[in-house]
Amino acid sequence: MLHPVPTLKETPSQTAGPYVHIGLTPNVAEIKGVYDADPGATMVSPDTRGERIVVSGRILDGAGAAVSDAVVEIWQADKDGSYIVPMGRASNSKPAFTGWGRQATNSDGVFLFETIKPGPVPGPDGAPMAPHIALWIVARGINIGLQTRLYFADEEAANTKDFILTRIPDPRRRATLIARKENGDVPRYVLDIHLQGDGETVFFDM
Repeated sequence: MLHPVPTLKETPSQTAGPYVHIGLTPNVAEIKGVYDADPGATMVSPDTRGERIVVSGRILDGAGAAVSDAVVEIWQADKDGSYIVPMGRASNSKPAFTGWGRQATNSDGVFLFETIKPGPVPGPDGAPMAPHIALWIVARGINIGLQTRLYFADEEAANTKDFILTRIPDPRRRATLIARKENGDVPRYVLDIHLQGDGETVFFDM
């Protein structure tokens, strides 16, 4: 026999707390014996095809101070615009490119990933989206992980047609998603993430 469910009071939400980076990246916190290498620490292998790049930046709070205990995860397509594991399907293989990475910020709020430049993927309307990387950020004081994107400054033509970027009318807000390129032996793309304040990064409700 079914009984009506009474209306219950909402349970108070909790932030990630100050130890999330220790639990997700124990080797970074010098806690040994949990993993040989923290999950997501390495994205590429010698067999990975594509242009090698470095993606880096800083996580900054509303006052511009570094967030030293954040965790950043990235998800991206490969050079051909394909994701490694389709949504909802698991894989036991070890691909040459994982398409996923996880890093904790250091004492200066810096994160860094060694990866490849992704290819364009189809958007909801079928048109190709500009090459981009999805980011997920969590740290103390954040109730729900923040989701945003990194686009590439040297993909200007593709950026002007991108399904997401074209829906951000303020060019100053769009600029918070565009990583600047720094040339070197390996190209580096730099994007600082501002959690709040006048220069707050665009985050997505997903």
